[in-house]
Amino acid sequence: MADLKAIASQIRRDILRMVHGCSSGHPGGSLGCTDYFTALYFQVMKHDPRFHMDGVNEDLFFLSNGHISPVFYSTLARSGYFDIKELATFRKINSRLQGHPATHEHLPGVRMASGSLGQGMSVAIGAALTKKLNKDKNIVFSLHGDGELDEGQNWEAIMFAPHHKVDNLISTVDWNGQQIDGTTEKVLSLGNIHDKFAVFGWLTLDMNGNDVDEVVSTLEKAKTMTGQGKPIAIMMHTIMGKGVDFMENDHNWHGVAPNDEQLKKALAQLPETLGDY
Repeated sequence: MADLKAIASQIRRDILRMVHGCSSGHPGGSLGCTDYFTALYFQVMKHDPRFHMDGVNEDLFFLSNGHISPVFYSTLARSGYFDIKELATFRKINSRLQGHPATHEHLPGVRMASGSLGQGMSVAIGAALTKKLNKDKNIVFSLHGDGELDEGQNWEAIMFAPHHKVDNLISTVDWNGQQIDGTTEKVLSLGNIHDKFAVFGWLTLDMNGNDVDEVVSTLEKAKTMTGQGKPIAIMMHTIMGKGVDFMENDHNWHGVAPNDEQLKKALAQLPETLGDY
């Protein structure tokens, strides 16, 4: 899957250039989740870049940890939802590409506002139930941060989905062990997230989120597990800042933009494969 790896490299370049261009944003988690987005949008998910908000007869994706908007925006642009040149407007005045995705900007590909963390699971469940009511056989995907699971609303939703047999939902947790104020273990220990989802009644899988081949195979396996009366949860083990050696495993890069020198050093580690915007 060399083509997916090439796409991932370009998306990582986009992320770095976007946050550098406005001197703000969240590169750490975005870089860590790049392989997931690449696998989902370029291989696994059935979706239409012409974009219809109702999403009938296509798979849907909801980003709950909205601060990693740079990787989401780059993925949408690179998969044809809007012109890649618009990435240069990230976090600028009157841009559709704000720090957290918002529906009022009418940006193609964005189905929910995710400025407040902890709400994506509930929204995804609602969309999945709607598909079931409409006899739509497609799947709903969602992504969540491990630190985001500190929010109590998540656990209400995690209980709700198995109880109501929401078995057309595949939710992935970015389990990188880092959040804005330090490690998740230090800030608020989450224990074994995999076991918690299992006890709550979910079908559970684990994967290396920084191996794009494994991400594809795990997501494809998860798709075969739908329709069995239970939602599916994937524990995705990633490295914050993946791809840039001085950013990896450092929570300080959660929400800090690289300066000119750091950008140059970071880009030197990532081949330009599709052309910069």
